[in-house]
Formats: sequence, C-alpha cells, structure tokens
Amino acid sequence: MSFDPRYGEAVPMGADIARITANNPSPYTGAGTNTYLIGSERLMLLDPGPDLAEHLATLERAIAGRPVSHILVTHSHRDHITGLAKVRDMTGATVVAEGPARISRALHPGEPDPRPGYADRLFAIDHVVADGEEIDNGEVTVRAVTTPGHAPDHVAFARGADFFSGDHVMGWSTTVVAPPEGSMRAYVASLEKILRMEHARYLPGHGDVIEEPSRTVSGIRSHRLMRERAILQRLASGDRTIAEIVEALYASLDRRLFDAAANSVLAHLEMLYEEGRVMVDGYGMAARWTPTGA
Repeated sequence: MSFDPRYGEAVPMGADIARITANNPSPYTGAGTNTYLIGSERLMLLDPGPDLAEHLATLERAIAGRPVSHILVTHSHRDHITGLAKVRDMTGATVVAEGPARISRALHPGEPDPRPGYADRLFAIDHVVADGEEIDNGEVTVRAVTTPGHAPDHVAFARGADFFSGDHVMGWSTTVVAPPEGSMRAYVASLEKILRMEHARYLPGHGDVIEEPSRTVSGIRSHRLMRERAILQRLASGDRTIAEIVEALYASLDRRLFDAAANSVLAHLEMLYEEGRVMVDGYGMAARWTPTGA
C-alpha cells in the first residue's frame, strides 16, 4: 500500500492526533520520519524529527500557539531528534525519553562504536521514563512501554487503543536490528511483549497507520523465525561468512541496503550464538560461523 506523506501538512489521525511527516526520505527512513501531536488544547509532541526548516515550520503552524507540555522521544536516532533543541526552544516542553544512546553488548577489541554515525548520545533529557510509567498533562495521558531491540533506549507510548510504536514496528518496512547497538534477542522479546497488549492500531515512526497490529506483529515474528531458519540452512549448506549468507538470501535486494541486511544477519547469528546453536571464530563481519556440532 502506498503512503502519501503530505509534506508540509498536519494530517489528522483522529479527533486529537495529527501526524507531520518530515521530508527526509531515504532507504532507511522510507517517505520520512513521523512526528505526532497528541491532544486538543494541551498537547504532547512525539518525536521532533529532523532539523529541517520546513518540518519545524509545519510543526509550529500545527501547534498554533497551544501549550505543549511534553516532548516524547522514542529513541536517540538522529532522524528522530536533530530537531529537538529547536522544538524545545519553541515550546518549553519537558523532554521525556528512556535514556541516552547506548549499545546492547560490549564492543569487541577493535570494533568501532557505531553511535556517532546515527545516534545522539548527548541530547537533553528532562525526565527519564520507566516501563509502565504514565505521563499526564491534565488532558493527555500516555503510558511508556520499553521496547528495546532496534535500539536499547527505544520506548513506545500507549494511549488508550492507540500505540505509538516508533521504529519498533514500522508502516513501510521491517525494522533494522544492527549490533552492537541492536539486539535480535531483545527485539523478538519486545515483539512478544507488545503482541500481548492488543492495541487497536499503531502509529509508527515511519509509514502509514497500522490498522491490524496483531496480524502485523505476528507476521514480523514469523518473518524473523523464517529468516533464522534460512540462516541455519545456509550454514548447514556450507556458508561460513555473513557476506555469503547475504548474497544467497538477499539476491534481489537494493544494493544500498546490503549493509542493513548484513547487520540483520549478524543480529540473528549473535542470538543463535547466545542460544548455543552456532559457533563463531572471530567477530563481526569478518567472523566465520558454523552450526554447533558441525
């Protein structure tokens, strides 16, 4: 299904929710990053988005002088928060996030820290939110749902039947899980967690509203399990490197996304290693992987 981002507009998503999509399309952001305004008279703003003049001007028009009590941040990736400082100055709102950018596991010797490339470790946080905590401004109440996997600091927000899923579940593509920041084990556990919550719809960080979230999340879970089986089959057939597995499993993929595919394979392999189902010699993209008992 095609998604019309309607750049420069605040698109109504119900009586008191508006979506503003930033004009920052890419192979990793789809049509762009979504910002949400929640409320009628007293607002919360979810994910400021990128520092783009057009996007920030659209936000200011959509806010229309109404008070904004909180800026909710789903995670520290730059496409979601480079506009944060200016939105904070514009609104004076309290910044709510799970915490700063971090990694899911220790770095291997010589392994570079990926965060400087796409995450902000220093963004201002006024209130560190805990799982299940409610944030209330007198009109709007949201509940934080920690959803690590895509990033350790990822948090979604629930409001009644609506679930602002950030990048954990997106409306245009599967989520990138890239070690050492991302963790496939944490991602799958978070999928199971939100599947039990049975919200009516998801409003994601990228793409259109998800009207059948249980079906979507079940499909993502099945896809991950299928990918895991395919990786094990490639290892059983003699593949030993991530490059070999990617070439076999993603032959038709846009070459610009091969790095993302390689990271996804790495994330699966690291989870399989944690479960004792594969062995490894080396680490990262240069490692050689074998099935346990091979």
